Amino acid sequence: MAMKSTLAALPLALALLAVAPFAAAQAPPAVEGRTVDGKPFQLASLKGKVVLLMFWSTGCAVCRDKMPELRQNYQGWAGKPFEMVLVSTDRRMKDLDDYEAIITRTVPLKQRFVQLWAGEGGYKDNLGTPAVQLPASFLIDKSGKVVEKYQGRIPAEAWDKIAELL
Repeated sequence: MAMKSTLAALPLALALLAVAPFAAAQAPPAVEGRTVDGKPFQLASLKGKVVLLMFWSTGCAVCRDKMPELRQNYQGWAGKPFEMVLVSTDRRMKDLDDYEAIITRTVPLKQRFVQLWAGEGGYKDNLGTPAVQLPASFLIDKSGKVVEKYQGRIPAEAWDKIAELL
């Protein structure tokens, strides 16, 4: 009899296991660490703002090519509840430092956004390994919920969606 009840409970147990990863994926995104400027950062502190969170690398041509567009949109939404957060997945901090040195000399302060390095000792997130294809971006609404995910180039519709969420 014990064997029958164990077998009867097996489908329920398997169903619960199948749902567990989905439930974890629905948790609010969490990113924390230090910015490249050395300031403490927690994504949760941006609740009440629309956030575009992008994982990228200086070695990713698509990522670098998108930066001017990202900067223009960021500047265009100045004064609105919008923030861009970039997480560099570069293997070496030196690669990001070299890139940032160029940005510091060439990009106006009002067009710069929050930047973290995933290799920094205190960095952590609950989003898992970014996709095989960079950039990997998450659009987060004012309540802190991921509403869109983008692989590769950020589509034009993403900017419409951001405007809608603002």
